Amino acid sequence: MPLDKSIKKVLVIGSGPIVIGQAAEFDYAGTQACRVLREEGIEIVLVNSNPATIMTDSTIADRIYIEPLTLTTVKRIIEKERPDSILSGLGGQTGLTRCMQLAKEGFLEKMGVRLLGSSPQTIDKAEDRQLFKDTMLAIGQPCAPSIIATDIETALAFAEKIGYPIIVRPAFTLGGAGGGIAEDESALREIGAGGLQLSPIHQILIEKSIAGWKEIEFEVMRDRADNAIIVCSMENFDPVGIHTGDSIVIAPTVTLADKEYQMLRSASLDIVRSLGVEGGCNVQLALHPHSFEYAVIEVNPRVSRSSALASKATGYPIAKVATKIAIGYTLDEIPNAVTGTTFAAFEPALDYVAVKFPKWPFDKFVYAQKDLGTQMKATGEVMAIADSFEEALLKAVRGAELGLDSLDLPRLSTQTDNEIRQSLNTVTDERLFLLYEAIKRGFSIDDLHLQTKVDRWFLHCLTGIRDQGTGNRDCCPKKNGTSEVCTDSPNTNIHSSFSNPQPPNPQPPAPGPRPPSPIFQKVDTSAPPV
Repeated sequence: MPLDKSIKKVLVIGSGPIVIGQAAEFDYAGTQACRVLREEGIEIVLVNSNPATIMTDSTIADRIYIEPLTLTTVKRIIEKERPDSILSGLGGQTGLTRCMQLAKEGFLEKMGVRLLGSSPQTIDKAEDRQLFKDTMLAIGQPCAPSIIATDIETALAFAEKIGYPIIVRPAFTLGGAGGGIAEDESALREIGAGGLQLSPIHQILIEKSIAGWKEIEFEVMRDRADNAIIVCSMENFDPVGIHTGDSIVIAPTVTLADKEYQMLRSASLDIVRSLGVEGGCNVQLALHPHSFEYAVIEVNPRVSRSSALASKATGYPIAKVATKIAIGYTLDEIPNAVTGTTFAAFEPALDYVAVKFPKWPFDKFVYAQKDLGTQMKATGEVMAIADSFEEALLKAVRGAELGLDSLDLPRLSTQTDNEIRQSLNTVTDERLFLLYEAIKRGFSIDDLHLQTKVDRWFLHCLTGIRDQGTGNRDCCPKKNGTSEVCTDSPNTNIHSSFSNPQPPNPQPPAPGPRPPSPIFQKVDTSAPPV
C-alpha cells in the first residue's frame, strides 16, 4: 500500500548519550529515518539529549529539541508540537522504552498520537521476558529452560532445582546490562539484584546455561502485508556466553550446513511473524554444535547495533526501509536505491564475507575487569570486507588500531605453554591472539575446540594464517590477507615507504623488484537476488 496520507507530523526520539551498546549506529539510523520522512514531505520534530550527533543538525529536522530524554520532557514536547505520529524503532533501546512508557500510561491515546512501526503489543511481547517466552512456546519455538523472577528468592529456588551455572537476562535493558552468568548462589544473588535494579519493570529471566552452543543472528525485515525477508545472517566466532557485541562476527554464516541454515532461517521468519514486528528486527538463536537442537535467545523489535553491521555488510538500507514501512509502504513498493531496478523485497546475496572486530576501551581503563561475558564491554567495532574470512579478519585487526600487523601479540611470546593454556580458560579481549599463539605452538585443534568451544572451522582458518606466516608457499598472501610487512619480500623497507612521507627530491628507484603498491577494491554489495 502507498504512503499513509494521514501522517503529517512525526516525532522522532533519538538514542541519547553514547553508551556501551548504543552509540553512533543509532545516530546513523535516526538520520536516515529523518531523510526518508523529509523526502515524503512529512514534518519532523526531533528530540535528543546529545548535541554531538548528525541528526541534531539543523538540516535534518524541522524542529529540534536538545533536551533530556525523560517522560516529562517528551510529554511537554508532544503537548507543544502536537505530532500525529511517533517513530519508535530507530532510537535504540532508549527511544523504544520511552514510547512504551507513553503508550502504557495512555498518554499517546489521550493526545491522539500513533506509534508507527511495531505496535505496543508487539514491543511488549518481544521485550517482556514472560510474554516472549509464552509467545515462543505457543508457536512451537524452543527456549532454554527458564523462569521469570521479580525477586531473588524465586531466582534462587529455580537455580537450586535445575543447577548452576545460570544465565541472568534483565528485561528492557541494553547491551546485556545487569545480566551475567552465575556459577553459584553468591554470584546469582549479586547479578540478580543488579538485574532487577536495572530493569525498568524489575524483571529478570533466569535461564539454564547453554554456554558453548553456536550463536547465530538473523536480521529480518517485515511489512504490514506480511512480506518478510532475511537481510543478513551472522555468526559469532565465540560461542553462547559472550555478548555478541564483544565477539568477532562474520556475515554471512559460514559453519552451518544447509539444513541447519534453513531450519534457523524458517524459525526466524516464524518468530517475527508471530510477534507482528513491522520494520527491521534482530533474531538471536543458539544452535547445539553437534545436533539440530536449537533455542531462541531473544528478539530486538527495532533497528539495533547489529542492524548497522548487516546494513553495511550487505548494502541493504535497513533504517531507510524500516522507516518506509512505518509510514505505510510495503517491501514490494520500495525501490532498491543501489540497483534502481529491483525492490526491497529481494534478499541480498553475498559473494564475499564481512567480519566485525570489537574495539574495547581497556587501553584507557587499565584497571577495568577484562573478562568478557553476557554484558557488553566493547565501545566500538571495525568491519572489514574480503573474499575470505582470513583476509577480512586480518584487515579488521589492522584497522582496529591495536598497533598490530598480524595476529602475533608480542607479549605472549614470553609465556609458557601452560600459561597460554590457563589463559584460554578465561575469555578476554585477547582470546583471538591467545588461540593463534597456541596454534603456532602446536596445540591441537581438537583440544582447543574442547577447551574454548570455538568452532573447528575458525581454528583451521587460524592454522592457515599461521602457515602463511611461517613461509608456506602453498598459501597466497593476498588471498589470506597477510600484510606485506609480515611476509618475506625482497624489499626490506616496505613499511617505511608506506608510513613515511616522500622526500622533497626523491631519488630514482634502485634496480630490482619494485615495492608493492596499495590497492583499493570496490565490492558489489547488491549481488543478484536468489
